[in-house]
Amino acid sequence: MARAGRPPDHLVSPMTQRPITVDDLWAMKRVGAPSLAPDGAQAVAAVTHYRNPKGTPHSELWLYSLLGGRPRRLTHGPKDGQPRWSPRGDAIAFVARREGDETPQLYTIAPDGGEARRVGQMPTGVIAFKWFADGQRIALASWVWPEAKRTKALSRRLKHEARDKANGLSAYATEAALYRHWDDNLPQGRQVHLWVMDVASGKAHSLFHGTPYQLTARDPDANCFDIAPDGSRIAFGFDPGAEQGLLHRDVVVEIELASGKARTLAQHADWHFAAPRYSPDGKRVAMLASQLGQAYTAPEHLVIADARGWQLVSDQWDREVAAPLVWADDGSHILFAAEDEGRRHLWQATLHGRKQATITRRVEGGTVAAFDAVGDQVVTLIDAAAHPPQLFAHTAQAEAGDWPRRARLDAHNARRLARLKLGRSEAIALTGAQGEPVQVWLHYPPGFNARRRHPVLHTIHGGPHTAPGDTWHWRWNYAVFAAQGYVVANVNYHGSSSFGHAFKASIVGRLGELELQDVEATTDWLAAQPWADPRRLFASGGSYGGYMVAWMNGHLPKSRYAAYVCHAGCWDWVAMFADDAWMWHVKELGAWYWDDMARVQSQNPQAFAAGLTTPTLVIHGAKDYRVPDAQGLAYYNTLKAQGIPARLLWYPDENHWILKPANNKRWYREFFDWLARHDVKPDK
Repeated sequence: MARAGRPPDHLVSPMTQRPITVDDLWAMKRVGAPSLAPDGAQAVAAVTHYRNPKGTPHSELWLYSLLGGRPRRLTHGPKDGQPRWSPRGDAIAFVARREGDETPQLYTIAPDGGEARRVGQMPTGVIAFKWFADGQRIALASWVWPEAKRTKALSRRLKHEARDKANGLSAYATEAALYRHWDDNLPQGRQVHLWVMDVASGKAHSLFHGTPYQLTARDPDANCFDIAPDGSRIAFGFDPGAEQGLLHRDVVVEIELASGKARTLAQHADWHFAAPRYSPDGKRVAMLASQLGQAYTAPEHLVIADARGWQLVSDQWDREVAAPLVWADDGSHILFAAEDEGRRHLWQATLHGRKQATITRRVEGGTVAAFDAVGDQVVTLIDAAAHPPQLFAHTAQAEAGDWPRRARLDAHNARRLARLKLGRSEAIALTGAQGEPVQVWLHYPPGFNARRRHPVLHTIHGGPHTAPGDTWHWRWNYAVFAAQGYVVANVNYHGSSSFGHAFKASIVGRLGELELQDVEATTDWLAAQPWADPRRLFASGGSYGGYMVAWMNGHLPKSRYAAYVCHAGCWDWVAMFADDAWMWHVKELGAWYWDDMARVQSQNPQAFAAGLTTPTLVIHGAKDYRVPDAQGLAYYNTLKAQGIPARLLWYPDENHWILKPANNKRWYREFFDWLARHDVKPDK
């Protein structure tokens, strides 16, 4: 029975629906990656929402039945995440930071409820974990001092560090090539190590102590390692280079827990290996591999390693495989998610011997953001331009083609979405640079009328090797942009992923050239449509998309676009050498700046500063280490020096993304106000 004042969703009249707002985004619950119970009857996922005006995130665990019944909240947070069922299904482990925890710790709870129990104490916190098959041990990753073998040693080091900070010591000293990432300075003197913890006693010891091994420092997670089914071995990715993270050619190593002996499962000077996953019988290891020595944009392939070595099995497929890799119970095939033409689907690689695989699409996106599989049950987390991430159950018994959606498992945002009127979205193909087809996603405003003229807004994606399209984006939400009355265009320009390896690699060494042609071909097409107002064209972009609007400003006349918005955009490739990814510049630009300044400058917006003409809103966060905020400040100062209308929105406590609710709402408000300021009255 519906509560008074809240009609069932199917009774909401279209006449009562309204356009979506930024406040609606922040009122929605955000569902995380699911984990399936061993019997496939239930799934668990973390759900995050924002409960107070300051926008403090609150995450709790929810259970979803695949057999019917309503979802049930399992924990009350406030910071519970990464839930994984135990092999026997009698417990769910998760990472949480609860009262008294200075760092995220590992907890377990019975699926029937009750109090969660902290499993031991990992002083340096838990990044990620996996269960051993016996359900008695857990392997976990943590930022530790490599010389520490037990947790007591870590506690002593933390006390010394806290004492130094209390005495005012804040210096950061390093000799590492990789020392900061996105918005964090990597912990001084620490590495990401694997530890093994006993669930009953909480005792833990280091698996890597006394070895040269460590996990990647770039966003380490549970895909970085895997445990053999019999619990005797652990496989993991490891960078053997003298400078961690400089060449980025990881190998996959396997270590025996009993003896500590290690052997390399996959290694090649040109190839990077990652994300190992054991087969059910433990005799094979699936992993990802990319030939980075041949090309910076080399695709991720599926590789199978066994006693005879490693073998590519997806090299004939013109798309990229992504982690996690999930084996079928009988070892006959592997499930994975991968992009295809602006969407992300769930795929199945059916293995034929050692060297071949047939790849078929099994679940269609939108965007398959996460999934898990047990037996013939699959649970996916899917979002689309029309809805935020939602959980679905599928039966993996179809002989061919897509698996039909068997059931929607969650209904967290159903009532709110039922009250919102969203515009439709579609993908079109245009002829772009080099006479090749280019995909453009169009998101129309609610109540779109093709007989009226509408303003048009480019939202140019970052990367550059990504591919937006049929997806829900919390920070650049196409539905919210379109609700302001704009027809929103996302151009998957040359260099974007999901359109084949050659398309992705086409821009390397000549940044800005083909992408600009693609955007401009789209603008020409848009301006010619009877429903578009050619006087009301706007362009915005973030990160590499910000680079693109700065590039466009220096290359296009003032009359082309009414205004630009540049969020976290690259302005000067030479000064960009202060970023956390400086080792990639030579691969993307084609040269180090000291070896071939002319080539770098030919791709540099700053070199074309004399051509700037168009009003621009510049947005940047001070904690952005991927595109340091000096980039945005220099661009803004250059605009002001030339008398070009400009506005700066700068956040002292935000990074590459604007994540705090109040700051994010201000971001949208400034964005829309800037466009409105430079808009003209629409035609009647």
